[in-house]
Amino acid sequence: MIRDTITMAVSMERRYKRLRTFNGVMALFHGMQGILVLMFSTKFSLPVTTAFLEFNTVTQKLQPNFHTAFELRIGPLIAAFFFLSAMAHFLLTMPGIYEWYIANVRKGANYARWMEYALSSSLMIVVIGLLAGIYDAAAILLMFFLNMMMVLFGWMMELHNQTTQKVNWTSFIFGSIAGAIPWIAIAIYLFGAGGGDNKAPTFVYWIFFSLFLFFNVFAVNMVLQYKKVGKWKDYLYGEYAYVILSLVAKSLLAWQVFGGTLRSV
Repeated sequence: MIRDTITMAVSMERRYKRLRTFNGVMALFHGMQGILVLMFSTKFSLPVTTAFLEFNTVTQKLQPNFHTAFELRIGPLIAAFFFLSAMAHFLLTMPGIYEWYIANVRKGANYARWMEYALSSSLMIVVIGLLAGIYDAAAILLMFFLNMMMVLFGWMMELHNQTTQKVNWTSFIFGSIAGAIPWIAIAIYLFGAGGGDNKAPTFVYWIFFSLFLFFNVFAVNMVLQYKKVGKWKDYLYGEYAYVILSLVAKSLLAWQVFGGTLRSV
């Protein structure tokens, strides 16, 4: 019995070490893509606008005064979410942080994941929104933080369910509601614009459908983890799935945008 326990403990330690190496490799993959995007992207940018009300003395009415506050370069935004992921994966291999990471994984949680996603996936949703034509500064701010709240509800899901005998899905439901709003706003701009010159480029529609699918697969991964379906009974299996999904989703967005707007002609 004692021998079996020791053997199991040694086996788990080996698995955790492999996870450490895996995070190091993922840091390299994310970082290299970020560098490539910076090196080869054009200076393509999109406006961030405001529309404050002003009194028109001619019409004697309040009306919005549209103004471009500044231009956002898309290449550095994409590189930023790659670098955020690279930094997060690299930190998880470092002494001290690695031990904290594994201690949480043993409890069925990875808080570092939610910290990184809160920033990187929120930048991703902003890029998608800009490409769809959402330029208003307040709308961009709201999209960023609504997506961040969705991610932080994922953190609460893992934190809360450590103390429950039965899975409590409240955080998951609230997070799903928060996360759906930016996608609804983007869909309104994409499908409400009509055809012809008002229509977004075809690659933007591909980005919308492909990234919407991947964002939802993250939620499916969580459901499978908590329902302990098949291989997802092992928390580490779901952890690997999160890491791979993150790499694929970021790469898919980055290189679709690069092909559509950032590559040199």
